[in-house]
Amino acid sequence: MVVDGLIERIAGRLLPEPETLDLGGEMLPDWMPDIPHGRPPVEAAVLIALVKRENEISILYTERSPALRSHSGQIAFPGGKVDPTDTDAADAALREANEEVGLDRADARVLGFMPLYYTGTNYLITPVVAVVEPRAPFIPNPGEVRSVFEVPLDYLMSPQNFSTLRLQRGDREHTTWQIEHSGLVIWGITANLTRRFHDLALAGESR
Repeated sequence: MVVDGLIERIAGRLLPEPETLDLGGEMLPDWMPDIPHGRPPVEAAVLIALVKRENEISILYTERSPALRSHSGQIAFPGGKVDPTDTDAADAALREANEEVGLDRADARVLGFMPLYYTGTNYLITPVVAVVEPRAPFIPNPGEVRSVFEVPLDYLMSPQNFSTLRLQRGDREHTTWQIEHSGLVIWGITANLTRRFHDLALAGESR
């Protein structure tokens, strides 16, 4: 099938193992805080779930609960901090996806990993890419997620569907990618990771 071939090509463009942190190297965050962080970055993982239904693929996103203290109401991938009990980033991302939207890890096949992403809020994120063939609907956990939605992969293959958003933090301006779809706006970390996924794994694929 055409979809199966695309999935395997995507897998071939990913890292086979999570990228390890080079403690001797310099890490540049997606934006520079006014006061440098005085502690090591917090390890986190997100799941870029390629949801496969028959001959269609979409990417899964969540709308975070407005009650959350951090990034409330924003669009995000399922994910969170890597716990000491997690075996690796993939284990953490699949655990979080199960907790947030009821994704059964038996329905997921990890394809690979994207390079580390360091945030201005001092999180070091490993993006985990998996193909998911769900046997049941995704159900948002109301304590963490307001809603769950999917964006067709065809839509994300087109660079024209990405725009630039300018943000002001104090006296500094920085930019982020932005994606508008079905009345929702994906921006910040999630849009940046989506664009990285496009550039790494989708560029050159036909719609």
